[in-house]
Amino acid sequence: MTRNPSPRNPPPPYPPPPTGEGREGDDDSPRRVAFRFGLSAESRAAALLIAKGYRILARRFRTPLGEIDIVARRRGVLVFVEVKARDSFDAAAEAIGKRQQNRIVAAAQLWLAAHPEDAMRDMRLDVVLVVPGRMPRHLLAAFDASA
Repeated sequence: MTRNPSPRNPPPPYPPPPTGEGREGDDDSPRRVAFRFGLSAESRAAALLIAKGYRILARRFRTPLGEIDIVARRRGVLVFVEVKARDSFDAAAEAIGKRQQNRIVAAAQLWLAAHPEDAMRDMRLDVVLVVPGRMPRHLLAAFDASA
């Protein structure tokens, strides 16, 4: 039986939420879980860097060529940081392949083009490995731009 709108029984102001898997508001979809896991890992990595005396200049610096998870500076050295979160440190380290290194280097070059004041600084490409329940590991100069 359909109900006719009346002053005592108005229609809802918005449509009911969609039902079923994969709906837009589904907070447990695999993509959303992975996204939140990545954000958490980046936050843990940033906290570690701050504790070590780094100043965070940018997080999630996106370019058409790639993304840099964290751009930081410490004692005049500009550091581009890739954060990798996996179930083990070995798996996290293995997840940074040659192709991804090239994308990070390309994104770093775009950072320098957008921030010419940083072009004359010493620079480094670091990695922070994040594993649940463990302190993150900071690998200094994990790879270089010429690799």
